[in-house]
This record gives sequence, C-alpha cells and structure tokens, in this order.
Amino acid sequence: KFRTLEEILTIEIKPGWKRGTKITFPEKGNEEPGVIPADVIFVIEEKPHATYKRDGNDLVINQEITLLEALTGRTLDLTTLDGRSLVIPLTEIVKPGAEIVVPNEGMPISKEAGRKGNLRIKLDVKYPSRLTTEQKSELRRVLASVS
Repeated sequence: KFRTLEEILTIEIKPGWKRGTKITFPEKGNEEPGVIPADVIFVIEEKPHATYKRDGNDLVINQEITLLEALTGRTLDLTTLDGRSLVIPLTEIVKPGAEIVVPNEGMPISKEAGRKGNLRIKLDVKYPSRLTTEQKSELRRVLASVS
C-alpha cells in the first residue's frame, strides 16, 4: 500500500551566492519499493536588478554625467543593494570611459565571511549635441590655456 507524504525543504539563501550554485537534499526525491530515492537539487538563478549588474563578486553601475560635471565635478548619490546611501565625490576631471572602483561595496563573497567584491562605477560623459557660436567662443576663451 502506498501513501503520499509531503515534506517541506527549507533553503537558506546566503548573500553572495552565484548563479549556478547547487543545493542538494540527498535522497529526498520520490520513493519506490526497492529503489533508493533520488536527490533533490535546486540551482540558484539570479534575478536581474534595475540598477546594478553583477560581474563575479563585483557590482557594476553605469552613471551618465554631463561634460560640465566631468570637467568641474559632481557628487554621485547611490543606494546600495542593502539600502545604505553612498556619496561618491567626483573631484578630478573625468575622462571618457572612466571607471571608479569603490572597494568592498560589491557582492558578499560567500566563502570568505566579511569580504565583498568591489563596486565599479562606469562613467559615461554626455556631450552637448550643439553649441552656439557664442558658447564656442566662450569655451575657447576659457580653455585656451589648457593643453
């Protein structure tokens, strides 16, 4: 005589687990007379985030800044995945393709307690689509001594 039994298997997801991580419950599969029950295996998938992308243990974010901000500075206000606020001052001139690395603000490294990857901020400088003759003249005057 067969009977149906239900068992709830609980998975404690640890911060920093990567896509493809496997959680195995040995011999928790269907049972049949004379057959060893199979293992139940769960495989971690990552849900995409609206702001951050994962790259190994690092988190990557793209930030667009204006040409004026690239030349004169700006403060980036970011909210981390765990809800903290990060203030990143841009005080140096930002060149196209620049990337700022904030150590220890990435994903937790699951096998190394207390360690995290880095936060990488990729800066995209937005150039103006047009300038008036007067603006061009003013820029030439202001930037003439810069080489």
